[in-house]
Order: sequence, then structure tokens, then C-alpha cells
Amino acid sequence: MEHYVTLFDSLYLPQGLALHASLERHAGAYKLWILCMDDIVHEQLSRLPLPNCTLLKLSELETPELLAVKPGRSKGEYCWTVTPFSARFVFEADADVQRVTYVDADVWLRKSPAPLFAELEDAGAQVLITDHGYSPEYDESAKLGQYCVQFMSFTRGGEPVRRWWEERCVEWCFARPEDGKFGDQKYLDDWPERFKGLVHALRQQHLTLAPWNATRYPYGAGALYHFHGLRILSDRSIYFGHDYALPAPLVKQVYGPYVNDLREALAKMDSHGIALRPQGPKLSWAQMLYRVGRGIARRLWRTNQFSFRRG
Repeated sequence: MEHYVTLFDSLYLPQGLALHASLERHAGAYKLWILCMDDIVHEQLSRLPLPNCTLLKLSELETPELLAVKPGRSKGEYCWTVTPFSARFVFEADADVQRVTYVDADVWLRKSPAPLFAELEDAGAQVLITDHGYSPEYDESAKLGQYCVQFMSFTRGGEPVRRWWEERCVEWCFARPEDGKFGDQKYLDDWPERFKGLVHALRQQHLTLAPWNATRYPYGAGALYHFHGLRILSDRSIYFGHDYALPAPLVKQVYGPYVNDLREALAKMDSHGIALRPQGPKLSWAQMLYRVGRGIARRLWRTNQFSFRRG
């Protein structure tokens, strides 16, 4: 059985439910541990039928170190600060768990992640990290880091790496570049050398797709897709929330099914009396591609590629 851990608050409940739906389809034998970043989402998730899930309430797990830095960090920065702790909380909750994979709430499996785990095991390493794999025109590795905190596996043998990361994020974890740091992410840049033999960087970069590499790899190759920036607005429209150009086939064959899972998530929330918390400003129709609950909206076709910009 593979163990996964994610974290989110009530704002990202629909994305978290879509992640769970994708695990149900593609993960095989698994358990998803959800670290609830607020007590509201813990109560909401407790109402929902979620097979293969275990809820963790952050308010019951926060360490003195976390509580000390919490007042000085934004909500997003605090989520980043907590991320290195998430695998620790699972290891502490279940002594039988030998490997935990942290996965962002806005990641969605498109097929089995088994090849990622196989590569980690073949490398004989204890920690798996994944490269951004930027398309050249979008390369921000110097600012944001070469590796992406989106899908990271830790075995118990990798605890020295996780603890080092945990300590650094408590010391400094902010949404601005400073002295070669950025959030929780740029700390990973030198891990393959700093923790040689313990950390393996995924070689099969085509398995982890995202908007920043959508023009580099075939969209059908990915085992997972990271829906970075995607937001659900007050009228249940979907806003892409980024400036990356997306090939039209990818939008139809990757974003379309994901929107269907978001639609199902919203229907599940509605049936259990859970209100949607809008995730962004109201935008004009030309800035939207899909409408959740109404199917596909009219598309603005000007070329065979398109992008929507921040409002």
C-alpha cells in the first residue's frame, strides 16, 4: 500500500476532492492522509464519504516551533512551512507506514504513479523529488527552484533529509526570493549533492506535467498534472490563473476531465450542505474557458494555442 499526504484548508476543498477521486481511479492500494489546515475543513470532510482517507487535524498537531512562527507568516507561507511536517505527522500516527508521498492538493493523477516509485526503488534512494521540467520560455528555476514541491516521497530512511528541510522552513519560509531561497521550494536545489545517495531526482520528467512544461512534453505522457493557479470563482466558473500558453488538445483532454471531477466535487459538497468558498475575483467571460456545472463555455479560438492572464 502506498501512503499519500496532502494538506489544504476549506478554500481548496474542491481540489482536494478531485485529487481523492483521481487516487481512487489510479493509485491501486493506497491511503490518503489529509492534513486539515483549518478546523472548518476537518468538519466538512468528516461529513463526506471518503474511502481510503484518514483525517489529521493540524490544530491538534502543531508543534511549538510552528506556533512560534505562525503569526509572522501569511496563510500560504504557513502552508509551505507545514509541508515538511506532513510526512512526519503520518509517520508518528502509524508506526507501520514506511513510505509517505506528499502531493499538492491541486495535483491530479491521470494514470498509475507506479513508474515514479519504481524509479525511486531502482535508484536505491530514500527520497524522491521531481524537476519542474520548465519549457525554455518559462524557465524560472533561478528564482523559484529547479525542483517542484508537488510530489515528494519520503521513506523512514530519508528522515535526515526531511528533518533538515523542516528546520530550514521553520527558520525562513516566505513568498519572496531572498538570498537564494524561495518559500519551501528552493531549499531542494542542492539535495542530490547535499544528500547524495539519499535523494533521487526523477529522470522521467515527462511523468509530472504542469502548465510551465505543457509545450515541452506530450500531454498524454504524464502520470500526473499539476493544475497550478486554477481557481473556482463565485459563479462556479474556472479561471486558469496563469500566463502559460496551453495547447488546445491538452485543454480538452486534460483540463476537461479535471473540470468534470471538480463538478462532481461541488455536487458532493452541495448534497452535504457544504458551501463553496470562491477562490478568486469575478472575471469577464473571455477570461474563462469552462463553467463548472454548465459544461464547456464558448471558446475564444484565435490560434491553435491560447492563454488567459491574471485579472
